[in-house]
Amino acid sequence: MKVGILGLGLIGGSLARAYALEGHTVYAQETDEQILSFAILSGAVHAPLDEERIAQCELILLAIYPDGSASWLENHAPQISPSALVLDCCGIKQEVCARCFPLAEKYGFTFVGGHPMAGTQFSGFKYSRATLFRGAPMVLVPPVFDDISLLERVKEALKPCGFGSFSVTTAEDHDKMIAFTSQMPHILSNAYIKSPTALNHKGFSAGSYKDLTRVAWLNAPMWAELFLENRENVLFELDTYLNSLNAYRQAVADGDFDRLVELLEEGKKRKEEVDG
Repeated sequence: MKVGILGLGLIGGSLARAYALEGHTVYAQETDEQILSFAILSGAVHAPLDEERIAQCELILLAIYPDGSASWLENHAPQISPSALVLDCCGIKQEVCARCFPLAEKYGFTFVGGHPMAGTQFSGFKYSRATLFRGAPMVLVPPVFDDISLLERVKEALKPCGFGSFSVTTAEDHDKMIAFTSQMPHILSNAYIKSPTALNHKGFSAGSYKDLTRVAWLNAPMWAELFLENRENVLFELDTYLNSLNAYRQAVADGDFDRLVELLEEGKKRKEEVDG
């Protein structure tokens, strides 16, 4: 299979490595020529994804920022083979799908929104690895929900990645859920580490500190774009969290032991509920 990949960051680079490892031909576009050259030398990419090779690709994976992915498809849709499958790997889905579904319908290829639920706190090709997606969930946003053959086609196309599960949803539901499960943890971690006390944490921190601060190390421009493009959902989660924090703060300020126990028990019970 000939695979075209847009972007060679952590996600795009890991996709390239996974497909190359399975013997597929990988073409890639990357604005940083040094990264592209290194990817070719490392064997993760076989050649640049130029105008001629776009038409040869059976699978195209868009692995840059949402606006950039949609803009690239708008500019190159006429060159894509009608038999090709195109997936994006962006962190939000409403804008991307709204712009890309009509293009697929107009030019005859197949577009499916995608979000691989895998990553690390580090970004860039140097941190990419072929095994990044093994066992990880993959969220799909197809143009229609009753096309079983399409879903099987997508699963087969993504087999080299080794995803552990697939879930199907709408772009709206995806963005609402991802604001809670992914975007909020990055905001909370990044804000938490700004305490002046953090500078002296060594020798006083263990697992809970490491878990909470891991994703404070992030790609700021990428996450800022994702937050703003999912603004309403992020604001809802932020307001909900701030209201909860204020309740804890008030109980501590008042020295209200019973209220504090009540709040902590509520959180413990909710954790039990959501974890089944």
